[in-house]
Amino acid sequence: MTNLVPSEPRIDQAALERILQRATELQSRDREVGEELSETELMQLGEEVGILPQHLRRALSEERSRALVAADRNPLGRLMGPGKVAAQRTVNGTVDNTEAALKEWMSEGELLQIKRRYPDRTSWERKEGAFASLKRSFGAGGRKYVLAGAAEVISKVAAAGESQTHVQLLADISNKRTGHVIGSSVLIGSGASVTGILLLLGVMVPAAVVPAIVCIPIAATVARSHLKEVEKFQVALEQILDRLEHGEIGLKPKQIGPGEGGIGRIADEIRKNLGI
Repeated sequence: MTNLVPSEPRIDQAALERILQRATELQSRDREVGEELSETELMQLGEEVGILPQHLRRALSEERSRALVAADRNPLGRLMGPGKVAAQRTVNGTVDNTEAALKEWMSEGELLQIKRRYPDRTSWERKEGAFASLKRSFGAGGRKYVLAGAAEVISKVAAAGESQTHVQLLADISNKRTGHVIGSSVLIGSGASVTGILLLLGVMVPAAVVPAIVCIPIAATVARSHLKEVEKFQVALEQILDRLEHGEIGLKPKQIGPGEGGIGRIADEIRKNLGI
């Protein structure tokens, strides 16, 4: 006689996620680690619950990078768009190699210079000088050097595994948004001033308020045009990450001939852009 063994009940995906999450909570509570964990304790906890170290390191890098950008929840941010844009991606390569490649590109490809160095990130600003100005003016290499128009650019590179790094880039474009605010404010002020003058001259109210009314939608259009700036800078950040991801950014040896200095480089750049 054949023994019939009842099959075990199956667990669907939703239930599995809830069970694992709850089990992780219970495991953390049993460890009595308090409200905070060190990175070492986090790795130990992940090992106990069966989470692969590379996945945990990647999640840790992404969590740390979240604090770099704060969403604009004020009326100005909702009306005009954010004052900061960011992009992030996990790419192949060590932290040192990725940072070196990124530094080379920021300096030569974006015409930025280091503003501040922090333990976990680097701050960049627009590179000044005759050579940099000429390159931006001529659009050397067919580039637009978009990031040079930001008030500040921040890069952050963290390990996400043995051979992967998590890269986050942030551009502070609050200066661009301020410019649009000033432009729209000037339009509204001008319309209101003309209306005031017309009223003082005795012009009928329906006709006198026309300048003020007309300027309001124009000012709103100027303010909303900041969204185009947001899109432009967002694309610029994503393009850098694309280059990192596909290995298009790397250190290149600089070959400078004997006696060749700043003036020589400027002359070469002018000849190249003029097709001489």
